Amino acid sequence: MAQISAPFGANTKKKIVGRGYGSKGRHSGRGNNGQNARSGGGVRPGFEGGQMPLYRRIARRGFSNFPFKVEYEVVSLDDISLRYENGETVNPQSLKERGLLKGHDALAKILSNGELTKKVIVEGVKLSAGAAEKVTAVGGEIRE
Repeated sequence: MAQISAPFGANTKKKIVGRGYGSKGRHSGRGNNGQNARSGGGVRPGFEGGQMPLYRRIARRGFSNFPFKVEYEVVSLDDISLRYENGETVNPQSLKERGLLKGHDALAKILSNGELTKKVIVEGVKLSAGAAEKVTAVGGEIRE
């Protein structure tokens, strides 16, 4: 059995700078003195040299609905036809078990992509109007 090893040049030693002549040299890649050359030097994130920073130039006004935005994961009727049998219930729990829904608090919406060939009971999942028609057309049931 062959040993697996990293290709040449993949593992290089960390370059230690500012520790004498044997390292990178006099200024150690920090330029010729100044705030950024000092240990602990530098400026805070977002600082623009005294110019009014971008995060303060942009207006903050009005209402944003972003924190209340609700996102649904899309499930197509083709997926349901493949993974469910006749008479089974399609709910968030069963969608998670079959790998169609990820995350513990994810929400799903069934869209009418493809054809539904099996009679299923849809419970606690949103449906598009087209998907609802197709579910009822094959004798399925929609419960809230």
